[in-house]
Amino acid sequence: MHADETATYYTATKKYELSFPSLEDDIQAEVVIIGGGFSGIHTALELAENGVTDVVVLEARYLGYGGTGRNGGQVMAGIGHDLDAIKKDVGEEGLQAIFALSDLGPQIMRERIAKYNIDADFCSGYGYMAYNERQAKTLRSWEKDFKSLGSPYEIRYVEGKDVQQIIGTEVYRAGLLHMGGGHVHSLNLLLGEAKAVSEIYGVRIFEYSPALDITYGDRIRVRTAKGSVVARRIVWACDGFNNGIEPELHRSTINVYAYNSMTEPLSPELIRRISPIHGAYSDIRPVINYYRVTNENRLLFGSSTSLVEHIPSDLKEWNRRLMVEVFPYLENVKIDLAWGGPMASTLNLFPQIGTLPDRPNAFFVQGYSGFGVTPSQIICKILAEGVLGGSERYRLVSSIPRASISGKDKYRALLVSLGKVMHQTSGYWHGRR
Repeated sequence: MHADETATYYTATKKYELSFPSLEDDIQAEVVIIGGGFSGIHTALELAENGVTDVVVLEARYLGYGGTGRNGGQVMAGIGHDLDAIKKDVGEEGLQAIFALSDLGPQIMRERIAKYNIDADFCSGYGYMAYNERQAKTLRSWEKDFKSLGSPYEIRYVEGKDVQQIIGTEVYRAGLLHMGGGHVHSLNLLLGEAKAVSEIYGVRIFEYSPALDITYGDRIRVRTAKGSVVARRIVWACDGFNNGIEPELHRSTINVYAYNSMTEPLSPELIRRISPIHGAYSDIRPVINYYRVTNENRLLFGSSTSLVEHIPSDLKEWNRRLMVEVFPYLENVKIDLAWGGPMASTLNLFPQIGTLPDRPNAFFVQGYSGFGVTPSQIICKILAEGVLGGSERYRLVSSIPRASISGKDKYRALLVSLGKVMHQTSGYWHGRR
């Protein structure tokens, strides 16, 4: 088992057998997008829905190879980790405008699944879980904040024995049920979107076509091994797989690894005991455990190392230990599969969008910092507004500065470990520890 494992629950249960050719010609387009994960396909679909269909998507491997096909499938509210981290950049009014977008991600996802009849196992029901009174206080505050957005879905704080109404464990002090959230088969969602954007709108998608060289100008030329694309605009959507091909973007994120596991199929009775709401969950610590039941009655459980960044030697056993801490009665349950992979994180743990310096036709999106499944729906809608000419919310989000991370290539594990220690310490004072 290694950290770049691609045999995941998602690849094992995908419902769309899509494949696209590699690029072997010299072609032209209005927009070329580098990356075939959520960011690339979301953005292509947003552009196509708004009339820009002359779009080419280049994927270095296959659609969903990165974080889109390796995550927990959590459908959560919000965009970043702690919005206070960007308050100094956007001000109180800007912060409120960004918070007002918190419920937009699940809404876009639901509407898109319905519009294109995407078979993605979407299920409503999310539980934010608190271990202690400090965290419970935070959840009570979140309840007020979430309700202030006017959500049509049930939002309810529970504590003590009432926690058992939403989850079958005694390790938590309190919980916040948000029926506007839930979980989704992220790879099937991506592939369903790719099917729609290619078959309905004619967007051209090429797999196994990594960008090897970029020439900027009024017309941007992207060269691959056997072809090229010349376009008016480019969108960088590589996230943790930039690999230095665009140095300006490479230096403002750092890869952090997360690991997931999947149990053997469980009985319906055991699934109901684990999750009375058949939902998804996470605690609210700075480095969260996140988990959900699946359509096949399995438990998918994930996390990242809490302090020292390292790759566990046995992913199945590492995930099992965390799972059993929450659900002791699953001690003898078999782990069928475990996998891991990188996710691009930023210093402020907030996604980055905008254009490259002095290159107004070179756009980018990156740095979801582990929270990409749902926020990518929001962020890519806003990015597409920028590509299409701009909007007030594009100007707001793209105005947030990108900080460079010095020494990231040589000292990645050390820098990530220091960042986790700082994040854990800050979490204590912000009611997350």
